[in-house]
Amino acid sequence: MKIGKVSESVLKRSIFKQIRTKREEVVLGAGVGEDCAAIKLAADETFVISTDPITGTVKDIGSLSVHVTANDLASAGAEPVGIMLTVLLPEDVFESDLKEMMQQVEETCKKLHIQVVGGHTEITKAVNQPIISVTGVGKVKDGKMISTGGAKPGQDIVVSKWIGLEGTSILAKEHETALIKKYPRTLVETAKGFDQYISVVKEAGQAVKSGVSAMHDVTEGGIYGALWEMAEASGVGLEIDLKKIPIRQETIEVCEFFHINPYGLISSGSMLMAIDNGYDLVRNLEKAGISAAVVGKATKSKDRVILNEEEKRFLEPPKGDELYNIKCE
Repeated sequence: MKIGKVSESVLKRSIFKQIRTKREEVVLGAGVGEDCAAIKLAADETFVISTDPITGTVKDIGSLSVHVTANDLASAGAEPVGIMLTVLLPEDVFESDLKEMMQQVEETCKKLHIQVVGGHTEITKAVNQPIISVTGVGKVKDGKMISTGGAKPGQDIVVSKWIGLEGTSILAKEHETALIKKYPRTLVETAKGFDQYISVVKEAGQAVKSGVSAMHDVTEGGIYGALWEMAEASGVGLEIDLKKIPIRQETIEVCEFFHINPYGLISSGSMLMAIDNGYDLVRNLEKAGISAAVVGKATKSKDRVILNEEEKRFLEPPKGDELYNIKCE
């Protein structure tokens, strides 16, 4: 396609036609010439906004872009309402690629009941692969917002599902040929399918009902990064049992293949939570069909410690994601 804003015909045919999910809160949505969106909230509700780009992969980029932003909103205890998309595309992209991205976006929005309320789409020499940046809008009742910095000494630290889900899926999809030379195809196919677990909206809702005081979705930097960020934001220490952190065998195998640490791998799909009685939360999540585990406690000490039987190591500030450190055999 030609450099610059996409044409009106492409906009109508391959973008607007794909947007079908609607929310009653949206009073002005996506349309030709519309630069803004308008969302009406109730008097006792707070407006919550989050933004995130997808730059690490182009596989299923439409779906992933929605999930990542919806997860951020859910981590604040908010219900996702709408998203605005900035889509930057290289010259060699086809309209069919754009249409497929938007179909992925809409399919995911339908599952999560989110409306695409506007955005911007452009062909540019500034990028060499498609990039989608999403700004999400959510709502939460006044006084009910949850922060990353709400953990208190003595509280249990809970992790939902398994770490490394997003990174494992990305690596399995982008390096499938290399992986199936070493591992059974069933393992690789299972790893590719981990993207089905990427939403944390459901567990966030259950955690809010259970009285969680802090939540943080585990994204870039993996579980080690998320633990550090929650502790730093909350001003607490941590004692975490490494062997209690839930991880799938497929993630271990894929990470061994690429010589990376799974505990530093991007992990959308896993929620980190702090709560007074973590075992009650685990039971409530399991009743909702979501696995979870208590992995340790917040402490009064400023030390952030990972325990592995007799071995003891201290967490460090995040230094980047393991996804960018892969080494093929």
